[in-house]
Amino acid sequence: MLCVNFTFSQEIFKRTLKLMGSRFEITVVAKDSIEANDYIDAAVVEITRIEKLISSWDPASQTSEINRNAGIKPVKVDEELYNLIGRSVEISKLTDGAFDISFASMDKIWKFDGSMTQMPSKEAIKQSVSKVGYQNIILDPENLTVFLKLEGMKIGFGAIGKGYAADKAKKLLIEKGVSGGIINASGDMNTWGTQPDGEFWKVAITNPMDKNKAFALLPLNENAVVTSGNYEKYVTFNNIRYTHIIDPRTGYPATGIISATVFAPKAEIADALATSIFVMGKDVGIDFINQLPKIECIIIDEKGEIFTSENIEIAHK
Repeated sequence: MLCVNFTFSQEIFKRTLKLMGSRFEITVVAKDSIEANDYIDAAVVEITRIEKLISSWDPASQTSEINRNAGIKPVKVDEELYNLIGRSVEISKLTDGAFDISFASMDKIWKFDGSMTQMPSKEAIKQSVSKVGYQNIILDPENLTVFLKLEGMKIGFGAIGKGYAADKAKKLLIEKGVSGGIINASGDMNTWGTQPDGEFWKVAITNPMDKNKAFALLPLNENAVVTSGNYEKYVTFNNIRYTHIIDPRTGYPATGIISATVFAPKAEIADALATSIFVMGKDVGIDFINQLPKIECIIIDEKGEIFTSENIEIAHK
């Protein structure tokens, strides 16, 4: 009997496109461009499906329906959306409200486009978060309903949605037999498998002091990494740099940190925690991450100093 072994050489294929209002880059390992395009097309369909579910900009989405009925009545939703909201509320509890999907209720009183000439008043800042509070998101597990208690309250997935979409696209591609790849959702990186030569995927962490340079190139093995940075959007008053990441509990922008990178098994949790650390500040943020299994972080403060959680070592050249 004649045995013939066919081995196909694998290559890396990439496509960059705009999804969820952001730049996505989808990388897959495949035997040819036809196979790669099929895989990437499937990932795009999945990400688009999630966007339709969670978008607060799309009036036809279930999320918009929840927001429209704030203070009026509970809204029945798909189990997938219900569970995402449930996990978001759990992260809010875990972070003591530093992460909060009801931040979408916040009045947009801070402008980071250069047009602000003075700080808003204390009263305006306090008023801006009057409708924010995850405690007012009422979930009914039996009926799969979501009710926002306060009229005018809203939820939004800006700090978790892209990470969730990256996780779902990754899961789909693994199920389709893709041996390795990266979903890069506008900086929310989710990897699996290896490159064709067996090497782990490597991701560059932006140097916030010079965003054209990377301060680290890190190998990722079946992991996600998300960086939140204020090196692009901020205002300065009285020599204090206020970032575009705002504390949902107080209405004041976060200060002291210019970059927070979180490594986690899933992009969804990395996405949420990168934002949370910014709000918590360096010391509280690192202490918090050190209590969580399989999660690490790198923080760069406004002086350019690097701080890490317990299990990360940065080799200084």
